[in-house]
Amino acid sequence: MTLLGTGAPAGLPRPDCPCAACASALGDDARAATALLVDGALLLDLTPGAAFAAARAGRSLGGVRQVLLSHPHNGPAVEVPAGLPQPGRVPDGRELALLTGHRVRAVAMDSPGTGYAVTGPDGQRLLYLPPGGAPAGLEEGAVGMYDMVVADVVGRPDALAKLRAVGAVGPTTDVVAVHLDHDVPPGAELRRQLAAAGARAVPDGATLVVGAYEDVPDVPRRTLVVGGARSGKSVEAERRLEAFPDVLYVATGGTRGGDTEWAERVAAHRERRPGSWRTTETCDLVPLLAVDGPPLLIDCLSLWLTDVMDSVGAWDDAVWADGGERALRERVRELTDAVRATRRTVVAVSNEVGSGIVPATASGRRYRDELGRLNAAFAGECEQVVLVVAGQALVLRG
Repeated sequence: MTLLGTGAPAGLPRPDCPCAACASALGDDARAATALLVDGALLLDLTPGAAFAAARAGRSLGGVRQVLLSHPHNGPAVEVPAGLPQPGRVPDGRELALLTGHRVRAVAMDSPGTGYAVTGPDGQRLLYLPPGGAPAGLEEGAVGMYDMVVADVVGRPDALAKLRAVGAVGPTTDVVAVHLDHDVPPGAELRRQLAAAGARAVPDGATLVVGAYEDVPDVPRRTLVVGGARSGKSVEAERRLEAFPDVLYVATGGTRGGDTEWAERVAAHRERRPGSWRTTETCDLVPLLAVDGPPLLIDCLSLWLTDVMDSVGAWDDAVWADGGERALRERVRELTDAVRATRRTVVAVSNEVGSGIVPATASGRRYRDELGRLNAAFAGECEQVVLVVAGQALVLRG
């Protein structure tokens, strides 16, 4: 499969757009509208300059026997290059059989557009989804696992979550992000974000072998996201799991009766999370880590620490000296041991408070010190550690 383009319908950079993303979309980060050439015989989406794009990629459109459109095209009609069949769309659920041995089934979407499931002559399976769309009416086990999925991973991460939920995407499925627009970061940051979702982006003109999974990124099982207040750490953590189904959101802050500001913050977090996620309010993390289940998003460790310090009497100097410190160390050890042994995917959030002013009280300094120790111990058990500053994620490990 050759990707003649990997960008949004308007391309990237967008014409006459002054934004930072468009200004930096140069070289491999510049993208024409998405179009796929499958085995030289099937063209999925006809875009302006398709023949030139094929030539730049060292391919020819001379052998194309079928041109299929996946979504409504705005703007002037695209000219059909000489020799190409007229493009069309297949009704949902219908299947085409090409003389080349390919079979193409139209997949119903939850938005205007059509997805296409392509089976090659040797049995490899490819799923291509239109921009802004996710499959509709999926049932577990009904479609089987695809070798490759080409989709709007950034715009519709829930589409990938739905496919994972029914077994259509597995650990060896090569997920390629397309329809990339100027609302995504360019270069290394885009690759980092996609890798966390088990996906990747490739430059225009890339030719990929469907069924080869050597380049499928490994999703880290354990990730710690740290940052200061309002740094964007929770958004970063949530983004990492948007493409996974049945996430359990573990809120360690609980409820605070009468605190309207806290209630507003909790409501903002809930509105941002996918509707398919479940929420539990608890600081009892070890049992959750000990059992198999869907991914955990723990937000946050700093509130967990506050609860534990309350329970061991850490704010009282006498109690602290008479076993409180030892009890806290044991609780932290139990947590980090559970993180080491867990088989679940875990993304945990914590505050980074040691870079600011020195707290004025002894209890504040104690909390600062213990949170630093907790973050270091938890990070030591994680494949990936990320520091978020001003909404930008810096990878410290992994």
